[in-house]
Amino acid sequence: MSLKKALAKVKTGLHGSSGASDEDSSVKSPLGPNSRTASPGAAPRRSLTLGRPRASGDFKRGDAVSSADSRTSIDQPRNSLSGLLHRRTESPNRAGAKATANHRSGSLATHSPIRAVKEKLHLNNDSSSDNDGPLNRDGEPMSRGQLRKHEKQAQQEERHKMNKEKEKELELRRQEMEEQARTELTPEQRAMYGVVPPNSYSGAWKHEPRQKIQDFSAKDVGKEVVFRARIHHLRKMSSKFVFFMFRQQLATIQGILLEHADISKYMLYWAEHLDAETVVLVRGILQEPKAKQGEVLGATVHDVEISIHAMHVEAAVTDHLPFNVNEAEVSQADVDVELAKGEHKEGHSRVKIADRTRLNNRVIDLRTTASQGIFRIQSGICSLFRNQLDSEGFIEIHTPKLQGGATESGASVFKIDYFGRGAFLAQSPQLAKQMAISADFGKVYEIGAVFRAENSNTYRHLTEYTGLDLEMQIDEHYHEVLRVLDRVFKAIFKGIYDRYRPEIEAIKRHFPHEDLVWLDETPIIPFADAVRMLNDSGWRDDNGNALDENEDLGTRDEVQLGRVIKQKLGTDYYILDKFPANARPFYAMQDPINPNVTNSFDIFCRGQEILSGGQRIHDADMLLEKMRKLKVDPSTMEEYIQGFQWGAPPHGGGGIGLERILMLMMSLGNIRHASMFPRDPKSLPEKPVIKQLRHPEASTMHPPWEGQDRAVAKIDLQPVEKLIANYGDATNTSWLEPRTEIWRDEHTGAAVGFVPQDGYAITVGDPLCHESQYLKTMAAYLKYIKKERNLKPLWLLVGAAVEEVLATKFNWRTFSVTGEQRVDPVHNPAEKDSDVQRKIRHAEKEGVKITDYALGLPPPQDVKQRVDARVEDWLKNRKGKQVHLTNIHPWQDEEHRQYHIAYTPDGTICAFVAMAQLSADHGWQVKYSLDFPDAPGGSIEYIVTHALKQVASTGATSVTFGGGASSKFSPGHNVKGTRVKVLSRAYQAIATELKLTNKTEFREKLGAIDDPSYICYPPHGLGPMAVKAILNFFSDDDDN
Repeated sequence: MSLKKALAKVKTGLHGSSGASDEDSSVKSPLGPNSRTASPGAAPRRSLTLGRPRASGDFKRGDAVSSADSRTSIDQPRNSLSGLLHRRTESPNRAGAKATANHRSGSLATHSPIRAVKEKLHLNNDSSSDNDGPLNRDGEPMSRGQLRKHEKQAQQEERHKMNKEKEKELELRRQEMEEQARTELTPEQRAMYGVVPPNSYSGAWKHEPRQKIQDFSAKDVGKEVVFRARIHHLRKMSSKFVFFMFRQQLATIQGILLEHADISKYMLYWAEHLDAETVVLVRGILQEPKAKQGEVLGATVHDVEISIHAMHVEAAVTDHLPFNVNEAEVSQADVDVELAKGEHKEGHSRVKIADRTRLNNRVIDLRTTASQGIFRIQSGICSLFRNQLDSEGFIEIHTPKLQGGATESGASVFKIDYFGRGAFLAQSPQLAKQMAISADFGKVYEIGAVFRAENSNTYRHLTEYTGLDLEMQIDEHYHEVLRVLDRVFKAIFKGIYDRYRPEIEAIKRHFPHEDLVWLDETPIIPFADAVRMLNDSGWRDDNGNALDENEDLGTRDEVQLGRVIKQKLGTDYYILDKFPANARPFYAMQDPINPNVTNSFDIFCRGQEILSGGQRIHDADMLLEKMRKLKVDPSTMEEYIQGFQWGAPPHGGGGIGLERILMLMMSLGNIRHASMFPRDPKSLPEKPVIKQLRHPEASTMHPPWEGQDRAVAKIDLQPVEKLIANYGDATNTSWLEPRTEIWRDEHTGAAVGFVPQDGYAITVGDPLCHESQYLKTMAAYLKYIKKERNLKPLWLLVGAAVEEVLATKFNWRTFSVTGEQRVDPVHNPAEKDSDVQRKIRHAEKEGVKITDYALGLPPPQDVKQRVDARVEDWLKNRKGKQVHLTNIHPWQDEEHRQYHIAYTPDGTICAFVAMAQLSADHGWQVKYSLDFPDAPGGSIEYIVTHALKQVASTGATSVTFGGGASSKFSPGHNVKGTRVKVLSRAYQAIATELKLTNKTEFREKLGAIDDPSYICYPPHGLGPMAVKAILNFFSDDDDN
């Protein structure tokens, strides 16, 4: 398959996909991250093997370029072990005939894949250069690459200047408008808008009535109203006319701000610059809608709108929002309707915010109408539960959640330290409820927290949930408990559907479902009969066997049973009775006739359990015997057992999971939507450890100006070079290139490097700051890029932590086709490889000696000059077109470099390695490694393994050779369905055609392991123009 066909498939696949989680007309080609390697290897992440690994040593803008500083690939040289994975280890003079076919004097391909891609896509076909152009520092005409770099720098400076001027103009305009308003407006006019001081809520109490939006109707036309609401969204129609949509919980109303009378142009200018989600106090007159159709279709209040007469900000949005509520209101149905129209443009399709992103930005998600409806219904369930039991003579109790022993024999517990003694969080209020019955309270219930330490990451389990529990005395039959619970559930069902219809309809927009169906006479089915119903329907377990009537049902079995019962009995709600003894806790009463079953039951809704209950053992001797049989230590429950030894009446009860019944009633699909702040095994992640930094004085957690105003104190931002040594990986070293702009966080000094390219901000690598600061840093950076620079962001070659933030906090799409090639220098398999050792012995036999220059102690100037001369020899020896051309900067950032130089017996330099010190987590990078013409065989193996031993002796456990193309396309977050298959096939075709994934034999022998890195982009952010920008970003400067 040709590359052009592969890319065409990507584009066709994306257009044809019906999924809504990605752009519909973009070419999401993994080519970008992989065309960087002309040969099958991989450059370090810092230089992205997309086609142009950039030199990533220290570059100060004013530094002179040494004699070796021409455009080349010493950063990833043809024989370099720190460069492309496919490169051979022989010197150019030893390449021989092998180099004449498909390789130049090393093993680099003679045709640039970047150029191949650009030719196939017809990108950048400009062809000539002007010899009469500017001169370089040597007084000679600039080369094409120098001219291009010169132009880029000039463009960057011009854009930077224009942006600064624009910012200055906007600020001046704002100040002018404020000053004019102060001089032209009357005090009454100025008082009609502005910001309410935060501490102004303790003055005179006016008792002014505040209205609810949901109560407004056509009969209120002409009435003045005052209400607090959020700005759902706003749209400026002209300089004299602004539309607002105000939101108050579930209700929305359209607002009109029109310049007239006392509504000044200054008020409109101020209002149109407010952010969505700002809390405002609005005063206005209700009026009939002016829309042609006679009603407002986009609001919940259709028959009236508000003419705004005054508006004041009570709470401003001061931080970047990953999404706003207006965006979160987009449902899958909305997306499907828009896609069906076929009229949407690239980058303009609506996007459904992923569940994971919503849950990771829970406060915003809770503002949506669906969430508002969910938790109003949750409140209603608790209220109806209380009311029904109160009407039946129950007493509400509150029991402790700290226990001395486990309350459920079959459930895991959270152990805690209780003043040096062991304790547990209660798995249920079961024991306390029974003790209350022993204390003659008769009928009790509780609504409280329940904790289960079960490492279950399913859609139906939480580690902390709210339990609705009850316990009651039994007069004659344990079904008395069952009947009470049945009445409770039916009261809940009826009450919810009668009282909360608007909330249910709001939920159905995002979670489509049919109303729950139940019968007047609830089916009560013996457990064994239910199993037989399943078996008779043809259902079998995972091994193809019929289900055992004496074993508990699994989740799949329960769901299938729900389908069978719905088909046969026409109900979503039913009860299974007489559960097997081995499926119940120690306190469940055995059936007097069949000891293999118990007087216990489960209640089901839509095929899943929502309550477990039954009769308890109330006889002390029977209870102790059961505890001994199940190996439950009675000494941990002495207070509980004593209640029965003092005499307890027959009793039973049950427990309902609030979140589970809510999830099933509303078909939410995931129990986390039914919990305001859900807790599961992945909650409360461990905070990243703050390790000892290489440069503590350059910390972003405790910046040098901590506790002071940096500008006033005249303290500089931390040097980027030191931030790289503190927090950086190989990718970050490329930020020292002249073309890279560095954005800095004024509060912490955190840094993000980016290159403006064709309207995009190409960002490569993780932010330079502590991991706990990623979210704040990235949010501020993205706001700057979009608002102040008006660029579209793309983020390439990031680690797992940054990918997680972009995907879950900002709803970005992610995938991986690259990986950092890391080795353990301490446990080096090459030391036991006979072939590698043979080559090293040959180099030693030839008299090759290695001189080391420790960290921060660079070679003397004369040695540097000799290395530079050998680099020139290496450059002259190259043949064919180069794949990766980048500046050679062997002597940049010498403070964080370690050098190794190999000599032949006559003093000739034959090989060179520069090691770059990264953060403590990432260790070191083989920054440059190459052998020069006429080097003895085995020189490159000798010097590289030697360099690895040297860094291992310092305690380093990780060294990266750089990034490489992966053997397969791996989806990350928010990329799924047909699109994954299309992209995977296209990537395989591209990788095969461009030979992206061939690894050098030597690197494999070093035990290199792929550490995945990710390509990340916002929804609709990887269309054809983005692909073009990436290709241009990684293209060869001198490829004409």
